[in-house]
Amino acid sequence: MMEALRADAELTRLGERELSKLRWRCRRGLLENDLFIQRFFQQHEETITTRQAAGITTLMDLADNDLLDLLLRRKEPQGEVNTAEVRDVLAQMRRPFLTLPN
Repeated sequence: MMEALRADAELTRLGERELSKLRWRCRRGLLENDLFIQRFFQQHEETITTRQAAGITTLMDLADNDLLDLLLRRKEPQGEVNTAEVRDVLAQMRRPFLTLPN
């Protein structure tokens, strides 16, 4: 029963108010981080779940340079940051930017 409740909570989409708060929380000091985050929201805004929000929140607790190192694959999540939620969101944020055909 607890597993089913946990699974439902992980798949629950964020409401408009929670999404707005999350977007505000994601404002960063480095433009490079903002570009990754902005693209994530553009691609996933309509489907962000509470599970993804937890991963994003954990990432936003990092210093800007530590976050950038993760986004650029200079480092991998370690310690408290190394959770399934963080790894999943990080994988989505790391997806290459679309390139234009030659």
